[in-house]
Amino acid sequence: MPESTPVTDAPHAGPHAGRAREALGSDLRIATARLTRRMRAQRGEAELPDHLFTVLALLFREGPSTPGALAEHECIRPPSMTRSVNALVDLGFVSKIEHPTDGRQVVVELTDAGRREVHETRRRRDAWLTRRLAELTADERRTLAAASELMTRVARS
Repeated sequence: MPESTPVTDAPHAGPHAGRAREALGSDLRIATARLTRRMRAQRGEAELPDHLFTVLALLFREGPSTPGALAEHECIRPPSMTRSVNALVDLGFVSKIEHPTDGRQVVVELTDAGRREVHETRRRRDAWLTRRLAELTADERRTLAAASELMTRVARS
């Protein structure tokens, strides 16, 4: 793996400081994308594709929702979300219930099987990452713990 350019914000850092920050941005983008791909490869019992698991995880986190709201949240077209929801209904991971105020709509909610699939997928992903972290030194794990806090802050900004 290529060595990264050191990053500094010191005023005396010179004309290359901006390029160093750009290199860090690129390095972080690549590393997080690779890590995300590796973790997403760890799937639950159903071996759901990412787009279906994402719907389950969203319902788990946010609670019941309409297909339209799910599509908006995921920035996809409503017909695509309808297909995803129908596939999850067929698998028994979600159910559709009557909308309380609009008879033209339905509300999608997780079933117990859907909750178990979310738990199992997360358990497998956590176990995979825990095994990888165990291969690092204590100092490397402390560095990652600090980086995790910073990355969370960046993601929320």
